[in-house]
Amino acid sequence: MNALTVGDARRLVAPALATLLLEAALVSLGIWQLHRLAWKEALIARVEAQASAAPQPLPPPSAWAAMKPADEEFRHVSVDGTFDHAAETLILRASGEGPVFHVITPLRLAGGGTVMIDRGAVPADRKPPESRAAGEIAGPVHLTGLIRTPEPRNPFTPADRDGTFYTRDPAAIAAYHHLVDAAPFSIDADPAMVSPGGLPRPGGAELTLPNNHLSYALTWFGLGIALAGVFAVYTWRRMVGGPS
Repeated sequence: MNALTVGDARRLVAPALATLLLEAALVSLGIWQLHRLAWKEALIARVEAQASAAPQPLPPPSAWAAMKPADEEFRHVSVDGTFDHAAETLILRASGEGPVFHVITPLRLAGGGTVMIDRGAVPADRKPPESRAAGEIAGPVHLTGLIRTPEPRNPFTPADRDGTFYTRDPAAIAAYHHLVDAAPFSIDADPAMVSPGGLPRPGGAELTLPNNHLSYALTWFGLGIALAGVFAVYTWRRMVGGPS
């Protein structure tokens, strides 16, 4: 093995500095993902605790503006009111059985205000309300469910049309039906809230939150190890006088 000459050492300075900078960036990204992992695990624990807690009365409309979406998501609540079936809205969703429609019905609360209730899903052939008339509950109802914040749209989200929506957006649904007292969130009815006739079929909110931060951290750390290996091989080839 040849000793490094002064010229070789000088030629290694720039690659070494670049490698150190990249290593620092990769390690920082890995550590950041570990911090995100701890945050996500705490969030999942809080969401599961909120969802499994006994339902608490929904705050009155005067408190809605001050409610923070991040704190309220999946909070288990109870509400009393009357369904406004004339303002029913459908949200198209994919499922293992093919396309289904989630039935969103405004609930006019006994104490004032309106909340959009996701009552569950119906198959495409039961989309017309008259095909499931038994489920059009009349009169006062008491129900429990989980608060859901609005879903964001993306460039690939189709435009809402003819009373069919593609995202859970209470404000857009309220505007479509000219409801001026609607809550800025919706409620997913609990699975126990079965409608007469069996439709809509409440499924409850999906509580599975993505948590890939550990795999992301391992990826960044792995890239850092690979980069160190590449630099080590490069330096070794310089020392033995092989091609670089």
